Amino acid sequence: MTNPVRSVPVFSQTITDFWREQFLNGDVLYSDGTFTVAINPALDEESRVMVLETSDGRVMAVLTPALADKIGLSSQQSLSESIFRQKLNEAGVTLHGADYLFYFSKAEKNVLLQENLEGDLRRLTMQDESVFSAFASSASEQDLDDAYVELDHWAVFGSFEQYRLVSVASMYPWEEETEIADLGVLTLTSFRGKGHARKVVRSICKYAYGQGYEPQYRCQLDNHTSTALAKAAGFTLFGKWEVISPDCME
Repeated sequence: MTNPVRSVPVFSQTITDFWREQFLNGDVLYSDGTFTVAINPALDEESRVMVLETSDGRVMAVLTPALADKIGLSSQQSLSESIFRQKLNEAGVTLHGADYLFYFSKAEKNVLLQENLEGDLRRLTMQDESVFSAFASSASEQDLDDAYVELDHWAVFGSFEQYRLVSVASMYPWEEETEIADLGVLTLTSFRGKGHARKVVRSICKYAYGQGYEPQYRCQLDNHTSTALAKAAGFTLFGKWEVISPDCME
């Protein structure tokens, strides 16, 4: 009996090219097929070291020349992810908690674009300021901070129940000159579990594709509710992404 072949999700060229540029647009110091380290002097202060583990188990790291010197990296070394992380730790360099990165696979994108989304939901504009303010005042400060949904973002969609705004998703271009739109979503506590978040996320993502953007869904590894929503909305895990902690004073 032969083992079934597990299909590997295929992501758009926009996504794969973006992350390759982030991690391989420099001098490759070490690569063994599963772990790669590159040196890039063009990294900004907030991303002077980054690590990406893709869903197929490959790990890429990139850092500035100054940071490479600080932790004692050289081209003659035999490296591994664990050795690299140990060197960071020994030099007092800490990474911020990892984010999951979710995108639509090509197959799921096609499903989304052919879908007729139903329900009381629509795009929001600045004319919905009073409606949005009432929504925001019904949410906790923690939920608002975590979700980062704003009415003045590039695109905003809302789901209603009995004329009340109960779930909002908003997007903004993630990086300059990059066709990726980062997504935030928040549903009022008493209206969760009814499918509002899934519908509003799929609606805003379909809109983003129509405007030439790739939707991006990020969440912390321990945010199990958000992870479940990403999967329910049709996203596929691309990888785990870490950057240097903003509190790191190296």
